[in-house]
Amino acid sequence: MANFVLQLQLPTSNFRSFSVHASSNGASPGSVSQTGGPLILELPLDKIRRPLMRTRSNDPNKVQELMDSIREIGLQVPIDVLEVDGVYYGFSGCHRYEAHQRLGLPTIRCKVRRGTKETLRHHLR
Repeated sequence: MANFVLQLQLPTSNFRSFSVHASSNGASPGSVSQTGGPLILELPLDKIRRPLMRTRSNDPNKVQELMDSIREIGLQVPIDVLEVDGVYYGFSGCHRYEAHQRLGLPTIRCKVRRGTKETLRHHLR
C-alpha cells in the first residue's frame, strides 16, 4: 500500500503551492521534491498566457459540462502550464480554462513544469 503525504508550502507570493508525494517502498517524501518535477499551484487566470488560444474553438457542450462539474465538485485534474523565466504559458486544458473563466473564478489549479525558451519555442511550432 502506498503512503501519501500532502505538504503545504507557504510562499512569499499569493500563490498556493501543493506538493503531493506517493511512495510504496517507504522512500522519504523529501527525496521526491528534490528532482525538480512539476509543482501543483493555484494560479490567477490572468497570469497564464494562452498563445494558441485563437487557433481553435472549444466545444461549448464540453465547457458547460465542465462548468457544472467544477461548480459541484471542483476541478479534478489541473491544467498543464509551462513556466519560462517567471512567465506561465498554457497550451492544454482549454476547456477547463474557459470553464473557470465563464464561472468567474479568479484562479485555476495548474501542474507547473519549468522550461527553457527553447522548450517554449518547441510548443509554439
